[in-house]
Amino acid sequence: MTLYRTGIGNRLLAALPPADLGLLTPHFRKVSFGPDAVLVRSGDEMDPVYFPHSGAIAFMLDMPDGQTVATTLMGREGALASFSVLGPSLSSVTAIARMAGTASLISAAKFRDAYAQSAAIRNVVQLHARAVLLQLQHVAACNALHRVDGRMARWLLQLHDRVPDDLLPVTQEALAQLLGVRRTTVTLTMSKLREAGAVPSDRRGFVEIDRARLERVACDCYALMQRKIDRMYCQELSAPQPTRAPFRESAIVSSGGARGESRAVSRAEK
Repeated sequence: MTLYRTGIGNRLLAALPPADLGLLTPHFRKVSFGPDAVLVRSGDEMDPVYFPHSGAIAFMLDMPDGQTVATTLMGREGALASFSVLGPSLSSVTAIARMAGTASLISAAKFRDAYAQSAAIRNVVQLHARAVLLQLQHVAACNALHRVDGRMARWLLQLHDRVPDDLLPVTQEALAQLLGVRRTTVTLTMSKLREAGAVPSDRRGFVEIDRARLERVACDCYALMQRKIDRMYCQELSAPQPTRAPFRESAIVSSGGARGESRAVSRAEK
């Protein structure tokens, strides 16, 4: 049990006491996902539950006219489909990987069983729900009140929070979907960010950022939202956050598919 606890990279899992984490680890599979991988489609049942260890997953809302817009972004601090603890239900959003990464998977049924047995698991799920709600509220207000350049800076900062490099592997098409605007708007806005020195370069599917200057361009929503979420996590998740853990099985999630297209590649992680 200690081996699992000292190796988990997901913040919610890392906060669980060993006995509570032990209700989950026998049922985990580890998967990797590439950029643009669809993990859950709108209308799909929320199953399995993903606990990301790296990467960034955007929740995209599909509008009747065919447009899409991002509502939240999730990384190693969260759990995709964790709300399935309330019972079998269909997803209202499409979850798309915007940055490649890895995650631990567990079936919704097994997760509900563990949730029912563990007060600690219930606590981290409730904390995560509050953090998601807070992000939804800020993004909704930001989309209504702030200019595109400030909103783009906010999304780039949120992506940067989840990758270890100032060179972000994100395309203008992906940014257009995050912002809910046309590609031409992204191109014009990117030019403004370059003039401000916040984006030194933007080419071939990569955006280089200057973090300090990007923070000056971003609207106030980013700092306010992150401060509230960080305070919430620091106060309620006191466990250390290590980097790595063994799992029973590894798999690959292809760029075009969800759980049904996973392919096992090894039986044990080294």
